Amino acid sequence: MEYEEYQPYQDTQQPRQPEPVMPEYSTPHPAPEKPKKKKGAGIIALALCFSLIGGAVGAGGVLLAGRLNNNGSEYSQQELAVMVEGLRSASQLEITTVDTDTLMTPAEVYAANVNSTVGITTSITTNFWGFQTTSAASGSGFIISTNGYILTNYHVIEDSDSITVAMYDGTTYDAQLVGYDESNDIAVLKIEAEDLAPVVLGDSDAMNVGDSVVAIGNPLGELTFSLTSGAISAMDRKITLSGGITMDLMQTDCAINSGNSGGALFNLYGEVIGVTNAKYSSSSSSEASIDNIGFAIPINSVKSIVESIIEKGYIAKPYIGVSVMDVSQENLIYGVPEGVAIQSVTEDSPAEEAGLMAGDIITAVDGEALDSDALVDLVGASQVGDTLTMDIYRQGETLQISVTVGEQIQSALPEESVQPTTQQSQQGWEDFPFEYFFGGRR
Repeated sequence: MEYEEYQPYQDTQQPRQPEPVMPEYSTPHPAPEKPKKKKGAGIIALALCFSLIGGAVGAGGVLLAGRLNNNGSEYSQQELAVMVEGLRSASQLEITTVDTDTLMTPAEVYAANVNSTVGITTSITTNFWGFQTTSAASGSGFIISTNGYILTNYHVIEDSDSITVAMYDGTTYDAQLVGYDESNDIAVLKIEAEDLAPVVLGDSDAMNVGDSVVAIGNPLGELTFSLTSGAISAMDRKITLSGGITMDLMQTDCAINSGNSGGALFNLYGEVIGVTNAKYSSSSSSEASIDNIGFAIPINSVKSIVESIIEKGYIAKPYIGVSVMDVSQENLIYGVPEGVAIQSVTEDSPAEEAGLMAGDIITAVDGEALDSDALVDLVGASQVGDTLTMDIYRQGETLQISVTVGEQIQSALPEESVQPTTQQSQQGWEDFPFEYFFGGRR
């Protein structure tokens, strides 16, 4: 399956830089702009929904791959590293619960949250045979704290040299990349602003197929702050993106188009329950038309990662340290039991300490049979310190081994050493506590 590459949109104007002002809900809606027509492309594709809006960009600007370079020309590599480290290590998490009992209309959801959504424009420098070309791409995002933390997709800011965030009232800010998790396609940005209106984070596990949802974003990078409405079409769709990354996504029939990537998917209580990031599309005249098959990352699957990036400056995930695959049908005929085969065991990992070995077959965990995907999901949903009791088949013998889930740490930025610390930096960020707003329906 290939990705659809969108026709670039020319954007020669420089972004405005007015004095920052607090966005207000009473701001009138902007007049709709005329969309530009999109040219056809090849076959059915799973498209990452961000928009290329200027210059020339190669395939690396569309796929979830490659190194991230977010150094602006005015900063050196060393200066940026110091600023990012100071920002992240000083942040503190405070959770505020908000009553979201009231069911809203789509118009009310829009009015309550449009000032919490943003447009994102990035500058990308690409080297073509020794010649550097600067282009731009656009996407969406949403404010998750009163002091300017913003959540978006990783592929929106991938390979960017600079990031600009535009508010609903027209105010623009230069944004810094705080950290990202490519495997979950999320990135956290920070702008220098206070007293912003953050979204309320909901519970994606509470959603059901058929529940009404709305998306707010910037389709085509031009039709800014557009709302589309629909329903949850399916839950837990296992979708494989480029580079072999597989994600469990929510499917929705809300119109999700180029430029919507990173935008918020709301339930009708005004809570964010997903981050829009992909769609199926067909632009070939020989293929049947495909409409409104979009996808969003469940917010529950990334909440803890976002908190870890902001509070710790690194990503902490539960792990046991095994590489696994399902037992093949060919092996079953030789008397090997059905289950999950361990291909390798990481040195000094919880799995090695518990006594698991390459070649072992996990036939059940806590008494339940499962496949490799279910095992990955089970470990990912576990807490550090949890114990998983595994039934193991090893060379004709049946064993029972208990594995304690450990914590795996990875950097939230490339080429950055991970040094967990609770000390506050001396960069002046201690006055900016991080605050989440969680929905609290009864």
